[in-house]
Amino acid sequence: MAERSVELDSIELAAAVFGNCDQNLRLLENEFKVTAVCRGSLLKFTGEQEGVNAAVHAIEGMVTLMENHTPLDEQTVRYCISLAQAGEEKRLRELTDDFVAVTAKGRPIHPKTLGQKEYLAAIRTHAITFGVGPAGTGKTYLAVAMAVKAFKAKEISRIILTRPAVEAGEKLGFLPGDLQNKVDPYLRPLYDGLFDLLGAETFQRLVEKQAIEVAPLAYMRGRTLDDAFIILDEAQNTTPEQMKMFLTRMGTNSKVVVTGDITQIDLPDKAKSGLVDALKVLRGIQGIAQVQLTDKDVVRHRLVQQIVKAYEKAAAASRR
Repeated sequence: MAERSVELDSIELAAAVFGNCDQNLRLLENEFKVTAVCRGSLLKFTGEQEGVNAAVHAIEGMVTLMENHTPLDEQTVRYCISLAQAGEEKRLRELTDDFVAVTAKGRPIHPKTLGQKEYLAAIRTHAITFGVGPAGTGKTYLAVAMAVKAFKAKEISRIILTRPAVEAGEKLGFLPGDLQNKVDPYLRPLYDGLFDLLGAETFQRLVEKQAIEVAPLAYMRGRTLDDAFIILDEAQNTTPEQMKMFLTRMGTNSKVVVTGDITQIDLPDKAKSGLVDALKVLRGIQGIAQVQLTDKDVVRHRLVQQIVKAYEKAAAASRR
């Protein structure tokens, strides 16, 4: 049996790291098969050497986040645990050093995983970035945050967000209202991100000035989009022809981000996905980045991560 102790700088820091009713310590005990005992700001782990060392490394990572004002919710603690298991807990500082933007309510936005950090770096350094991964990995939200940041810095003059209006089991015709009313539900995730980052009043004012445009993909045909930050969301539901049409809209001083999840294709009759096709056709072209996010980058409820893993496992079994 091995034993290691960690002395935290203050009772307040210890309380935040240990969690409400020591729930974070219980997570560490379950994951690393150790016993945790705390006395004030002193924490002692007992167990097998490997588990004890990993638990200490996870605590060190959690302290790094706390020192940089990152709240320790359950998902964040579990990510610290996964990095400690891989011996990469020191890389958590890279996340706190990478600032994206501030929401309308003053909340700073940082990448929450190393995959998200790679995604942001690709957007900064490439004219076209493909962000591919499962639900909950922040693909759309981070792209919108980068677009807002570029707009506020006057790097571009307008933000254009689009997605294909592909039905997932329901029919557009059944929805009430005119065409815009029918497609608005498909664009809601884009609206939500902009509301959070800009506030509803600023968003509406910029829409009226045509500095922000949120529209179905079909509205992009025949246009040249200069001096713009352009985001195509749910790109797995484009056809190869639509994807080519969209990418060739790009004009001078523009940046394009394409997001999608190739495991959630809703195209009818098993039609070929434009996203899957583009990832193959455009691989290796200079100026175009492809970032693959995984279940480790899921930042929603912890069950979302488990759901993604379960479906991936079922799909792999089906292929076999």
